[in-house]
Amino acid sequence: MEDEFEIKDLQNFFDFRGFLLKIVSWWPLFVICIGIAYYIAHYKNVRRQTVYRMSNMITVKDDQNPFFTSNTSLTFNWGGTTDKVQTAIILLRSRSHNERVVEELQYYVDYLQQGVYHLEDIYGQTPFVVDVNTERSQLLGKMIKVVFTDDRHYTLHIDFKGGSGSAQNYATKAQIPIPLPAASFEKEYALGDPVNLPYFNFKLNPSGVPAQPGKEYLIKFNSFNAVVGRYRGIAIDQTPSGSSILSLSLTGSNKARLVDYLNASVRILAETQLERKNLFATKTIQFIDSSLAVKSVEMKNVQEELDKFRDENSSIGIGSSEESLIAKVTELDAQKQNLKQRLQYYQDLETYLRSREDYGTDIPAPSITGIGEGSVTSSVSSIIELAEERRRLAYTAKPSNPTFKDLDRRINAIKAVLFENMASSQQILRGQLQEVRNEIAATEGQMRKLPQEQQQLFGIQRRYNLTEGAYGVFLDKRSQAGIVKAANVSDIVIIDEAKDTGGGAIGPNTEVSYVMAVVGGTVVPLVIVFLIFFFDTKIGNPNEIKRLSSIPVLGAIGKSNAASKLVVIEDPRSAIAEAFRGLRSSLQFIYRKQQLEGAKTVRITSSVSGEGKTFCSINLASVFALSERKTVLVGLDLRKPKIFGDFNLPNDAGVVNYLIGESTLAEITQQTKIPHLDVILAGAVPPNPSELLMSDQMGVFMQELKKRYDYIILDTPPVGLVSDALELDEYIDATLYVIRQHYTKKGMLRIINDKYQKKEVQNISFVLNYFSAKSKLGYGYGYGYEYGYAYGKYGDAYRQPKAGGLLKRGSRQFRKVKRWFSNQLEK
Repeated sequence: MEDEFEIKDLQNFFDFRGFLLKIVSWWPLFVICIGIAYYIAHYKNVRRQTVYRMSNMITVKDDQNPFFTSNTSLTFNWGGTTDKVQTAIILLRSRSHNERVVEELQYYVDYLQQGVYHLEDIYGQTPFVVDVNTERSQLLGKMIKVVFTDDRHYTLHIDFKGGSGSAQNYATKAQIPIPLPAASFEKEYALGDPVNLPYFNFKLNPSGVPAQPGKEYLIKFNSFNAVVGRYRGIAIDQTPSGSSILSLSLTGSNKARLVDYLNASVRILAETQLERKNLFATKTIQFIDSSLAVKSVEMKNVQEELDKFRDENSSIGIGSSEESLIAKVTELDAQKQNLKQRLQYYQDLETYLRSREDYGTDIPAPSITGIGEGSVTSSVSSIIELAEERRRLAYTAKPSNPTFKDLDRRINAIKAVLFENMASSQQILRGQLQEVRNEIAATEGQMRKLPQEQQQLFGIQRRYNLTEGAYGVFLDKRSQAGIVKAANVSDIVIIDEAKDTGGGAIGPNTEVSYVMAVVGGTVVPLVIVFLIFFFDTKIGNPNEIKRLSSIPVLGAIGKSNAASKLVVIEDPRSAIAEAFRGLRSSLQFIYRKQQLEGAKTVRITSSVSGEGKTFCSINLASVFALSERKTVLVGLDLRKPKIFGDFNLPNDAGVVNYLIGESTLAEITQQTKIPHLDVILAGAVPPNPSELLMSDQMGVFMQELKKRYDYIILDTPPVGLVSDALELDEYIDATLYVIRQHYTKKGMLRIINDKYQKKEVQNISFVLNYFSAKSKLGYGYGYGYEYGYAYGKYGDAYRQPKAGGLLKRGSRQFRKVKRWFSNQLEK
């Protein structure tokens, strides 16, 4: 028995079968909610604009200049290639880049047309193109109506209602407030004619699309910054992850607009990248050109001085020995010049690095000055690379971003190492320079032994050779730099251009909308039904009783709206009367099963007042009397007697009077108008009802009744309020516990369940009163031993079904299907 009640406690947690039947019974709510949700989804779908996605594909390559070979002495590839992909992604989403694209395409102009439900973007489909005068301000957000009168002329119409508006100058991006006229503006123009108004300045040029006279077009100018912000949301996918291939995509309602923007964005990015790439070479060429100019003037002056000296001293010549001295000293002078130039570069580079923090492309390449140390070149390259990364980060990050500090730390670390390397290189160069100077001094000592005129000629020739050599070196490097710049190509390579191939539609996804409508239309009523079911604390059907208790249900009594409680007497052919007859038969079956002989005592009780306990007592006693069995109905609800009012009998004397010895059994027994039925009322309300029921006189009272009657029906108090009813167990053969549908709370059964589990009460059965099988719970209830008989005003046993229309027949068929479904769940 304990295990059985443990199972019941688990089942009490949630009745899934009952919940499922509850859902079935509320099917109209589901139909209505799904219908409403489906209509809303349809309403939104037909009013949504079609959304397209256009895309193109590029690759960011490290295209090495074909003129960079092992023999090339110039290198401009600062910054490496590792961050080029990330740089491209940042630039494509940057404000400055998208400003250039929007400005070039003039995407701040909307071309619109009124559709059935909304304005449609018809960019690329109009017979005109707006040419905006960017030097003048344009009124923002105002619809301009264009209606063609023929293929060359159109009418411009603008509705004004006074007040003020905001205008923007697309050249300066400044916005200013302007007053608006109160009257509408309308005027006819020809294509190509300028429209010069205080609030608009543009002209419409032919686009090649044929004009349709009478057709209406709309133009609107938008905020430049708002448009740029919208296109900065371009989607960029790096596929596969970590590769140099980028897929760019945009979504919108006009495919032509998306295609033009994607292609223009990539083209402008490639142009910008190439300009940036050429900037290194341009800076280098500028440096070489300035050096060549200086050397050219210097060489010209020395040439003039040499020619003049030879003209004045034509007899002086230079022998082979002197020429070898000149060649040697010229070579040493070139070495000296090179060493001094390299030392000067180190000094300039150190000054530059110590005085600035934004290192850029204005650092001359070390190879220009003949510096080939790998550590120096690598360090300078790393500094510029990190500086470029810092500059890119400034597009998207705030100055407080910790990444800036990390980059500065790395740059300072490289600078520290570079300064040490440069200091070591300068020391070596100074040593080499001193050695060259010593050799030059020795050679000059030999030359001083020559005649004075030859020494002068030797000096001029020496200076000329030195200048000519330096000029030749710079001229060679200038030629190399020009070739490198001309051969430069962009690292941005287009794999697939954006193109309208007829597809690309991604929304609205009507299928998903309808599915979500069905889901939403199901979930909402499901939640409502769940809340109703979950918070319904009252018993609604026999299955709930079965789930909550192991006590069997003996029968069910239908609803009664009759004025009199004596239903079995006033309306003996009613379904309720038949239900009590069925209850009587079920009790007879129980008595036979228990092999009881003689008078039978039936106790009728309930949880609380109002559940129909007295109603069941009166009618059960009446139905036993109608079977010609001597029956007595005893009112033992001593605290709240009611029976006397239903039989119109005086309550002067009753059980209380007998138990205290004031009256005899004959004196308190009253006959009713129903044959074979006597009634013993409770009498006056005593101060100690429990003690009276437990007295020895109560045993005598019950023995007297058993001698005189076949059936004794005891109308006892509710067990949920007092314990009087349970103090009569020794006299009871059967107990009927009355439960009222949708009135008795589920928790009220705990008391009787506990006593039944402890075997304090036996031979007890439930009677479900005021029962309707058509309740919202959707349960059916039929004839059988476990539940006894179930009749009520819902029964059709005494009624002839009436013919109905198609709707009624359909309703009856649905009820049959629902009953079948309920029976399947019962099984």
